[in-house]
Amino acid sequence: MGIYLEAAGLVFQPYVLAVIFCSAAFGMFVGAIPGLAATMATALLVPVTFFMDPVPAIAAIVTATAMAIFAGDIPGTLLRMPGTPASAAYVQDSYEMTKAGHPEAALGASLVFSALGGIFGTLVLITASPVLAEVALKFSSFEYFWLVVLGLSCAVFVSPGSPARGLVSLLIGLFAATIGIDNPAGAPRYTFGNVELYAGIQFIPAMIGLFAVSEVIRAFLARNETPKVANTRNASIFRQQFKNLVTYPVQAIRGSVLGTAIGALPGAGADIAAWISYAVSKKFSKTPKKFGTGHVEGLVEAGASNNGAMSGAWIPALVFGIPGDSITAIVIGVLYVKGINPGPTVFINDPQLIYAVFIVFLLANIIMLPLGWLAIKGAGTILSIPSRILMPIILMFCIVGSFAINNSPTGIIIMLVFGIIGFLMEENDIPIAPAILGLVLGPMLEQNFVTSMIKSQGSFLAFFERPIAAGLGIFTLVIWSIPLVLLLVNRGKSASVTPS
Repeated sequence: MGIYLEAAGLVFQPYVLAVIFCSAAFGMFVGAIPGLAATMATALLVPVTFFMDPVPAIAAIVTATAMAIFAGDIPGTLLRMPGTPASAAYVQDSYEMTKAGHPEAALGASLVFSALGGIFGTLVLITASPVLAEVALKFSSFEYFWLVVLGLSCAVFVSPGSPARGLVSLLIGLFAATIGIDNPAGAPRYTFGNVELYAGIQFIPAMIGLFAVSEVIRAFLARNETPKVANTRNASIFRQQFKNLVTYPVQAIRGSVLGTAIGALPGAGADIAAWISYAVSKKFSKTPKKFGTGHVEGLVEAGASNNGAMSGAWIPALVFGIPGDSITAIVIGVLYVKGINPGPTVFINDPQLIYAVFIVFLLANIIMLPLGWLAIKGAGTILSIPSRILMPIILMFCIVGSFAINNSPTGIIIMLVFGIIGFLMEENDIPIAPAILGLVLGPMLEQNFVTSMIKSQGSFLAFFERPIAAGLGIFTLVIWSIPLVLLLVNRGKSASVTPS
């Protein structure tokens, strides 16, 4: 009980509460602009967090992320332009409800069930993290190697599009992670004699480039006119939500559980969770034909799932130091800057910080309701900002943030290069998330592999000698074999079909 009181003392301070409120408003704003995802909101906050203590820094990121994931539903519902990739899963239903004259019903469902899903995910985070941390203390380099490989594998197989494109994205990130001298041999790799590259690819400028600068480039090339927005100023947002909760309790619970579970998989995140939950909702629905025509059932389940995934992604980040998604990958970088190493030892060395994060999660999902109500009311004003005004401001923040990492123009160059790479990747339907995870987990993968090989004197069997390592290794190999098995089964079926 004492640790909770100490954590509450860290959170319930005027400065921290002001940071939470301002971050919430910022997250709502970024999420409500089509194309500006929650990850971008997080990346733009990073330079600001350099001047904060750990608790307000993490509070700013947690709050902005939760708000941005919900706020992405606003332009999706009103304009059929998803504000975040997670919103794209159910944008057809929400927009059809707007065309039918009920935008408030769609936005109300997204708001209420996003908050419920986030609270559920937070409770799971609070319950599961300390238990898993005790298990993680028993991990050696063998277990961490398989855990990293499993995370990278999940990123490939559950990424949007084909696994082949996910693998290409992952290899791009892994290659970027090999640049520099931060490797077990301490030898410069792919630096081409450039001293600035000895430090490797700085993660934050690369992240800002992949997500933010690529979006600025896309907006500059598109130059779309701002469309008219439905009026939500006088809408009654919460009127039908109690009825939805009574009608679809199974969907709300299932979406929260599934979202939290998917979020806990390294590389999945809210985007994947929303798509899978919407598909599951349609699969088990009594009226599947209504999906896509303005039916609220899919919104209930997928809305609960996306914010549940946001909380779930923090489980592997806090317990193992492995990011659950691109947002927690940024958070891990911020924690390292603050001198805090994520992983099981953080529950021993800085327990008050972890419980303060739990409290912030609950606060963020609770204040989402009133702030979301205000955002919906003012959606017309927010969405009417022309991109020719907004994008230069965003680019300015990107440049300042990338330069501030090491007070070096190299950060700006890295940002611009990865901005072009990110733009080309998305233009060719190559997902960005696996590349981010490859960049973050690449050094950990190499370090644990080399360490394990030294311990085992070059024996690969040692990777299966410890019980937990063997379980993780077998599970990973099973995941790798699934595409091969499916390919052989399909070939067998094709060969058995003889022409008549």
